[in-house]
Amino acid sequence: MTTGRVNPKQTLDSQGFKGLGAVYYNLLEPQLIQAALANGEGNLGQGGSFLVTTGKFTGRSPKDKHVVKTPMTENTVWWENNAEMSPEGFDALHADMLAHMEGKEYHVQDLYAGSDPQLRLDVRMVTELAWHGLFIRHLLRRPERAELDTFVPEFTIVNCPSFKADPAKHGCRSETVIALNFEKKLILIGGTEYAGENKKSVFTLLNYMLPEQNVMAMHCSANHAIGNPVDAAVFFGLSGTGKTTLSADPNRVLIGDDEHGWSDRGVFNFEGGCYAKTINLRAEAEPEIYATTQKFGTVIENMVYDPETLDLDFDDDSLTANMRCAYPLDYISNASDTALGGHPKNIIMLTCDAFGVLPPIARLTPAQAMYHFLSGFTSKVAGTERGVTEPEPTFSTCFGAPFMPRRPEVYGNLLRDKIAKHGATCWLVNTGWTGGAYGTGSRMPIKATRALLSAALNGSLNAGEFRKDPNFGFDVPVALDGIDNGLLDPRSTWSDPAAYDVQAQKLVDMFADNFAQYVPYIDEDVKAAAIG
Repeated sequence: MTTGRVNPKQTLDSQGFKGLGAVYYNLLEPQLIQAALANGEGNLGQGGSFLVTTGKFTGRSPKDKHVVKTPMTENTVWWENNAEMSPEGFDALHADMLAHMEGKEYHVQDLYAGSDPQLRLDVRMVTELAWHGLFIRHLLRRPERAELDTFVPEFTIVNCPSFKADPAKHGCRSETVIALNFEKKLILIGGTEYAGENKKSVFTLLNYMLPEQNVMAMHCSANHAIGNPVDAAVFFGLSGTGKTTLSADPNRVLIGDDEHGWSDRGVFNFEGGCYAKTINLRAEAEPEIYATTQKFGTVIENMVYDPETLDLDFDDDSLTANMRCAYPLDYISNASDTALGGHPKNIIMLTCDAFGVLPPIARLTPAQAMYHFLSGFTSKVAGTERGVTEPEPTFSTCFGAPFMPRRPEVYGNLLRDKIAKHGATCWLVNTGWTGGAYGTGSRMPIKATRALLSAALNGSLNAGEFRKDPNFGFDVPVALDGIDNGLLDPRSTWSDPAAYDVQAQKLVDMFADNFAQYVPYIDEDVKAAAIG
């Protein structure tokens, strides 16, 4: 049985999926929720939200992601960062998954990845779970209904949680598998119900494909000035650095919160929705995101709730600290209708420095920007993981190593070239500690961070006086009206300046040790930036 709107020439049967049970094409949100409820996949929450748990996996499984090694990918994929799978292993996996799918019902969503119509990728998502269809319908971009009649998928992603891979037969690591075959334009996901694998598989695709079109794929949020899309800014940052919070500025228009491209025409969102963390979420601090948790169709993932009242517990992390909600972008009142912006005038790289060394903001040259982009630094603090008793550096290149199929310098060179061509000003913003390391100092005041960012975005900070940082060589502002100017000199905030110097040298050495892996691949100006 087939139901729903679809191009009659592009059914699953025409793609080689034989013997399936009922197939539901491009159902809308109410129908998907009805199907998920009928299948016992979750519960209806307040406001018509949908409450789900994802079982064993409450986050991505990066070690179970594989790229098929073919003549196309052999010399273009960063194999040190991406586990390989043989074409034969993938073919066996594909055949076994097709056999497993026979007789079962599936949901298909035909969607776009990318708000730029000239660069979008037409993606077909085939899901065993109806709520996965709801999730990806939020996270990607939804065609007009009439467009579905002629939709031709460029890539197909099949997510079958009930399928278990065979490592010996399929050449993977475990029963859980995410296998990307760029040549066959097919991704197979099995053994996990965590919906984030769907979203990040598309991101990985775009990260591989777009650089060949001179498009920079970015793990960042983005916004632009109200009434002026040309005045755009992007915010790179790993988890916990404030990427979502600081880009969600009520005085600016939100382009998107996580994945973007930078083309010859400007910045564009890959997605049509948001996938926000909800742990410790408060209406007072994040009113727009909080409100989505009681809106129709929002997917509430791995949150504890009262079984009678359905009230969500935003503090209970007994299922996972990675609790999330997924919702369409238009649930945010100041979101862009087009999800497009001009060339970024400002590029913000966010870091949470628990060592208390970095200033709250610093201006970077293009070479320094590439250095810090390739470094992708933040830090873990005591209590975040078992065994962590003092701050530990975390370096995730390009602020998103798990999603980077190409070598880091491919993305770094693209970013540097676009910065130079379009005249963007780059900033490193530390939302971590000041006055000492974690445990001694205090967290950077959010009020000061917002004031410095506002001054950076409106251009007033760039026109002020700067000093050169003796440790990293970047420019640091010496004053800004409305904040304690002593905050801008982190050494002066320490009670023992000599202890600061020791800590600073320790951090510089950590950066250098991590960056050594890129030195053979980068230009001399970036090497110079690496030594300050």
